[in-house]
Amino acid sequence: MPISTRTNILATLGPASDSVEKITALVDAGVDGFRLNFSHGTHESHQRIYDIIRQVSKAKNAHIAVVADLQGPKLRIGLFKDEKVTLKKGQTFCLDMKKELGDETRVTLPHKEIFEALKVGDKLLVNDGNIVLKVTEAHKTSAVTKVEIGGVVSGHKGVNLPNSALKISPLTAKDLDDLDFALKLGVDCVCLSFVQRASDVLAARKIIGNKAWIISKLEKPQVMDELDEIIEASDMVMVARGDLGVECPIVTVPVLQKHIVSRCRACGKPVIVATQMLESMIAAPMPTRAEVSDVANAVYDGCDVVMLSGETAMGAYPVETVQTMRGVIEQVEADPKYYANIQSKNQGIYCYNEAHAITHAAGEVVKTLSSIACIATFSVSGLTTLVMAQERPAYPIMAIIPTEKIACQLNLVWGVRTFIDKKVFESFDNIEKVSRGFARVSGLANNGEFIVVTAGYPFGKVGSTNVLHIIKAG
Repeated sequence: MPISTRTNILATLGPASDSVEKITALVDAGVDGFRLNFSHGTHESHQRIYDIIRQVSKAKNAHIAVVADLQGPKLRIGLFKDEKVTLKKGQTFCLDMKKELGDETRVTLPHKEIFEALKVGDKLLVNDGNIVLKVTEAHKTSAVTKVEIGGVVSGHKGVNLPNSALKISPLTAKDLDDLDFALKLGVDCVCLSFVQRASDVLAARKIIGNKAWIISKLEKPQVMDELDEIIEASDMVMVARGDLGVECPIVTVPVLQKHIVSRCRACGKPVIVATQMLESMIAAPMPTRAEVSDVANAVYDGCDVVMLSGETAMGAYPVETVQTMRGVIEQVEADPKYYANIQSKNQGIYCYNEAHAITHAAGEVVKTLSSIACIATFSVSGLTTLVMAQERPAYPIMAIIPTEKIACQLNLVWGVRTFIDKKVFESFDNIEKVSRGFARVSGLANNGEFIVVTAGYPFGKVGSTNVLHIIKAG
């Protein structure tokens, strides 16, 4: 059984970590899910890595989640005659849709959606915000800008528009092709890039259905206008601090992160904190003190998942990075103030239906009854487990699930240990025996300790959590 902490680790795979040996070592170090970045690689390479993950998961008797991260729209400038140019502060620089190579006065920007959205006074950030242009004239197929922050810029650099909401789908032709492949492959979750509004998520839902969880990556400031609606439409949310730190003033990112995590907690949706968590470990065997504090801060806030990107995909120390992150999580979760802190954040969570009321009652039981070992949730859809995890109880949550896919998805949820049993859902009479069995073999309960059980009766009806039962392990 893999290492168990309440907070989970999602690791990105790449050239530094895509072998059987490395993936095995990463699981042993504490990885709960792997991210396949469809901005890189081929379908053949993703197929190979996917097969290895499933192979290792089976060997380890683990339900490791596989996440396909779609590239999304990539807004980039065109090429320059001399490969690169130097833009000086205060100069005029034009962006247009002409096909000619660029120079010090202009460059191609082949995205009509940008020109349709631009207004005088808007800013364009080029090359991760290293170049800042302010629009002085906005036209249908061109824009005149004033260089506010200059520097050297080369072709194909990315463009961000922090002030503009673009009429552009988060799913490009490449994404649709990748999505079709990923769903046929059998991934557990799909990361949707460039989400701007709830309708983006709902449009993707029409394609994905219940074949995979949708993880909405929050990368643009516009998402704050419809934050609760986007969270509600999603299965999971990612605080994608990379682009968020470019689109928004970088000093606002910690506040936005805390607000998003808090709203996800209140809405009962799992949340991932991502980007540059242990960035220095791409090249160094030890992280900075600030990075350790950053990981700890996300854990103290009660997020479900902390994510590694380049650290495990292309870094020199992928396994050591996971070990370090797991060590930080263990230290935080061993702090008595940790549970007091995340329990205090439950004040915004309301019991607005029977399932939430029963689950909240279970949460209160585990606070008052001595000799509690764990909580067992029986769920066909996973919803009973999700609602229990929202309570952030001080005891492990056993999720007894009938299917591998839902078990893998719940493996990314705070505090959850997943177990598969199809037959138990044939008869409600078996829940005591199965609860005791899994608690015993997993080492979660000793004889005489209590197991708090939540379930929905009859089985199979989504959202029907209506049973609270207490049994003794034996």
